[in-house]
Amino acid sequence: MKKLRFGFVGCGGIANQKHFPALSKLTDKIELVAFCDIIPERAEKAAKEYGSDDAKVYTDYKEMLKDDSIDVVHVLTPNVSHSEITCAALYAGKDVLCEKPMAINYAEAKKMLDAYHETGKQLTIGYQNRFREDSQATYNACHNGELGDIYFAKAHAVRRRGVPTWGVFPDKSKQGGGPLIDIGTHALDLTLWCMNNYKPKMVLGSTFQKLKDHPEANMFGPWNPDTFETEDSAFGLIKMENGATIFLEAAWALNMVNPKEAQITLCGTEAGAEMFGQAFLDKGYVVFNKAAHGELEETRPSEAGGVFGFGADHVEQKDAEAQQWVDALINHTKPLVKPEQAIVVTQILEAIYKSAETGKVVELNS
Repeated sequence: MKKLRFGFVGCGGIANQKHFPALSKLTDKIELVAFCDIIPERAEKAAKEYGSDDAKVYTDYKEMLKDDSIDVVHVLTPNVSHSEITCAALYAGKDVLCEKPMAINYAEAKKMLDAYHETGKQLTIGYQNRFREDSQATYNACHNGELGDIYFAKAHAVRRRGVPTWGVFPDKSKQGGGPLIDIGTHALDLTLWCMNNYKPKMVLGSTFQKLKDHPEANMFGPWNPDTFETEDSAFGLIKMENGATIFLEAAWALNMVNPKEAQITLCGTEAGAEMFGQAFLDKGYVVFNKAAHGELEETRPSEAGGVFGFGADHVEQKDAEAQQWVDALINHTKPLVKPEQAIVVTQILEAIYKSAETGKVVELNS
């Protein structure tokens, strides 16, 4: 079988933390052959560490896309360039994985969706939290009807002090926003996916920049208040067409004791589900709750584990994401994260920002 040839636009943090390590475990099926970054040293380093023997280095993604031997492109750049590069790669005949969020606004995401439909190539978005074990358990319970009609949910993406101090995260012109578009996007994606509800009706949102001048005790070291351009926290109330309501909370810095990131709470007519633990480190778990036999019951994973020496293998979310993406490409099946779903996440995030700016409810067309 011919190996799929992968190219990468952006060789920074997310590329080295997630994509390169995960995909390098699949070299029996794929080759990492092209690395592009505006900082040539980063592309050269990536090619040396992860590339094939014939790997090439670029500083212009347009030049990289001229290589007809490249089958797949990963777009791992700041948010503002997601749409432009993804569309160019699709029209160049490449299958594309674009990092989250899909784009900085609905119009840019719509261009990506149109290019996907026009070219017939594969397109997925990097929402790797769907591949966690607790996420899969929650989705399966919802899909099987165990929660009944899910009419209220909370999407949690809150850090006590976790402002990213590297790259361009606080740069609004390159990212389009702060924690809402950065980590809130993960929590909202999980919520919509588990509810299987992608029809928002109206949104009310608030954003705050209250702690930018208090950089002490940050887990990533102190940030520079002078370059902190985005919100430090954001909140949204989303009402769906069927009346279901979602509360989204997203913060890089918030004075609270119990943060939750990339986790959700679901409330249905038959049962509920709530995520706990350090989910972003693959150490999360879900607790299901319901009323039965005249009592309130809770079901959580057993701490007993497997039979000694025969415990189930644990697969990290980044590895599971990479595996299913490569399998989808090889088998010509649809990836788990579909662009038709991801665009709704972007639509809602944009509406929260717009509502916060105008102080009004934003109504969305179905």
